Parts: sequence; structure tokens; C-alpha cells
Amino acid sequence: MTGGVLRLGVVSTADIGVRKAIPGMRKATRCEVVAIASRDKARADGAASELGISRAHGSYEELLADPDIDAVYIPLPNNLHAEWTIAAARAGKHVLCEKPLAMTAADAERMVQVCEAEGVLLMEAFMYRLHPSWEAVRELVDSGRIGELRAVQSWFSYLSRSARLRACS
Repeated sequence: MTGGVLRLGVVSTADIGVRKAIPGMRKATRCEVVAIASRDKARADGAASELGISRAHGSYEELLADPDIDAVYIPLPNNLHAEWTIAAARAGKHVLCEKPLAMTAADAERMVQVCEAEGVLLMEAFMYRLHPSWEAVRELVDSGRIGELRAVQSWFSYLSRSARLRACS
């Protein structure tokens, strides 16, 4: 980290990263998205230009070799999470990996082991854990204002526009 700012690189131009995660990261006061990578340099250049990111890399390896990146966000297809998390850890980068963390428990365990051995942090991009709604619920339960917690029943959903559009066409 330079000056208390975490410098992030994004491994892929996947829609979830470009449309959801990067705009959210930009709202953080101590994060800066400094690079994005794609297997296609032109695609990386386009995403970097559109999002105002200073660097575009034409390969994931190139991004991991960038000394000005402290951590990476990995929104690759699920079957690539283990491979690129391990590569990032071995490059000395902290990792925020899109969910699901891995395809198997064995892959997840290996990812954790490599990150621990390399001294980097690994976190799954599971927004609910730190969502303000959950923080409020946790505070309410911890305060005892609603009594002793005996059970939790919850439901989570969201509107998937693309699914709705496919259903209507």
C-alpha cells in the first residue's frame, strides 16, 4: 500500500467486475483501481479507457507482475478461480476472489494454504457478510435489545434483469 491506499488490479474485463465491482471499489476512500487485464489487449485498453483506469495489461500474468499492484480482484469464470488465486498469491498479491471461491473444497483448501504460505490475504467477494443490513442486524442481536437469539430465518433475492428479459422474449 502506498500512502494508506490499496492499489487494485482487476484480472479480467468480466461484466460483474466492470459494471458492479469496479464502480463500488471506486467509492472506497482507501482503494484505487490502477490496472485491468484481459487476454485481449484491445479489450483491456477499451475497459481501461471507459473506466478511467491508468493501466491495461494484455495478459493476466502481466498484471500479476506489475509491481504497483497490491491486491487483485478475480472475477474470472468459476473454474479459473483456484488457478489465478494461487498465481496471484505466488506473485505476492492479496486476493479478492469472486464467488464461489472454488469449485471444490480441496481447491479452496489449497488456495487458503498457498495464500497463508505466501503471506497474503484471501477473501471471497461475498457482499452479504459486510453489507450494512447485516451489520445492523448483528448490532441489534449483540445489544440484546430483541432478547436471546434462538433461530434465524432469512430470504435473499434480487431481480435479474437478463433472466427476465430472456423469459419475455
